[in-house]
Amino acid sequence: MSVKSLSHLLNHGKTYLCVLFMQFTYSIMSIMAKYAFTRGLSPHVLVAYRMVVATILIAPFAFVLERKTRPKMTLALFLKIALLSFFEPTISQNLYYSGMKYTTAAFTTAMCNILPAITFLMACIFGLEKVNIKRVHSQAKILGTIFAAGGAMTMTLLKGPILEFPWKPLRILHYQSQNVTHKEDHTKGSLMIIAGCFCWSCFIILQAFLLRSYPAELSLAALICMISSIEGTILAFVVERGNTAVWSLQFDAKLLTIVYGGFVSCTAYFIMGWLMKKRGPVFVSSFNPLGTVITAILGSLFLAEQLYVGRIVGAIVIVIGLYMVLWGRSKDQQPSKSYSNHMAQSDQQMASINRDIDIENTST
Repeated sequence: MSVKSLSHLLNHGKTYLCVLFMQFTYSIMSIMAKYAFTRGLSPHVLVAYRMVVATILIAPFAFVLERKTRPKMTLALFLKIALLSFFEPTISQNLYYSGMKYTTAAFTTAMCNILPAITFLMACIFGLEKVNIKRVHSQAKILGTIFAAGGAMTMTLLKGPILEFPWKPLRILHYQSQNVTHKEDHTKGSLMIIAGCFCWSCFIILQAFLLRSYPAELSLAALICMISSIEGTILAFVVERGNTAVWSLQFDAKLLTIVYGGFVSCTAYFIMGWLMKKRGPVFVSSFNPLGTVITAILGSLFLAEQLYVGRIVGAIVIVIGLYMVLWGRSKDQQPSKSYSNHMAQSDQQMASINRDIDIENTST
């Protein structure tokens, strides 16, 4: 094997390891969050504290490692990052975890597989994706979106018999979770999760544009964590007004969930930015079903969560729709060329504006 081939293999290996690492950390976080909710942790407080911890963990690395390569901050750029942070994690995570309180960790993770379909629809609306109904690849994207929506409805409305796992749940966590009464409402939870996925799609589209004008992934992740910690804290105070007890912390599962969540956030935002530049959003999205499987197994083992056959069918339909959309986007080359040309023209216009500004400043 040549040195070039070995280097190519190692580079691809790193991307696969990173995306697998993300799915495992996300799955563990879902289980820990669901358990912490049964112990009284507020989803809104979790998001606020989580982003504070993430800021503390990532800010020093961003400040030191990218101090010479970080682009100059402007007011317009700061406002864009603030809007990006508002969609995710502030609104998206609040809706995601609020929806989880009304459902289960496995159900929530499976519902999030509709994310690529929502992103595709939004990309069509904003002109980032072109659809030609005569092309097979465009037809696959349309049918995949319909499948994803149908699978989400199936998961929400259809139960069926309970699916039995060959292993027994750990009785300690199962017994403790039974001590907190909580009424499930899959319809309400599903609407919250879908709304959260919509906000996450807005984040993905805005991030794709923002990374071109602010290519410092580590600094961007730190700014997202810092700004969202402020936004999330304000939102939590508004939602939990008059209930100061939810902010108290002890050395228990709730504190562990917050600290681990901060670690997941700061690493995930950096890895996502790096992966999007290396392999694109299609590559990242294609591994979402792995997180669903991991969460279902861990949820049944540690939280004694029950899975219904109807919801398994709905999840499978969503995954089929997901891969139809991903296949169509990967094979349909014309939209990506159009988008690349559009972004190249935007870069040329931005460079021209910057040169004019520099000339004007020099002359004055």
